[in-house]
Amino acid sequence: MKRTQKDLLSTNLSRQLSDLGYVLAQSRIARKIPQSEVAVRANISRNTVSRIENGDAGVAIGQILRYLDVVRPGATLADVMMKEDNAVQAMDNLRRPRRARPLSDKELKEYDF
Repeated sequence: MKRTQKDLLSTNLSRQLSDLGYVLAQSRIARKIPQSEVAVRANISRNTVSRIENGDAGVAIGQILRYLDVVRPGATLADVMMKEDNAVQAMDNLRRPRRARPLSDKELKEYDF
């Protein structure tokens, strides 16, 4: 019976790969780069890009590193997992709800601690 790479990994390692794929996908989306463009720049197939972002254990580390070099040039794998991506932070800030109007002087006094 054929076993897949995912079947051979522990749950913890599988989760780590999924987390890595999610972080890389968020970095790509924040920079508004389509999967097809990353694939061309990294010299990998679009299917491989999708597999990386889904945390597939069968993807070669070299392909992951080429993907990373396109999406976050100069970053290492350690940087990806340890440091927050500035582009993702900026995207999250844009999605955060904003006040519909400024507070009046009376309202400001009520909230003054």
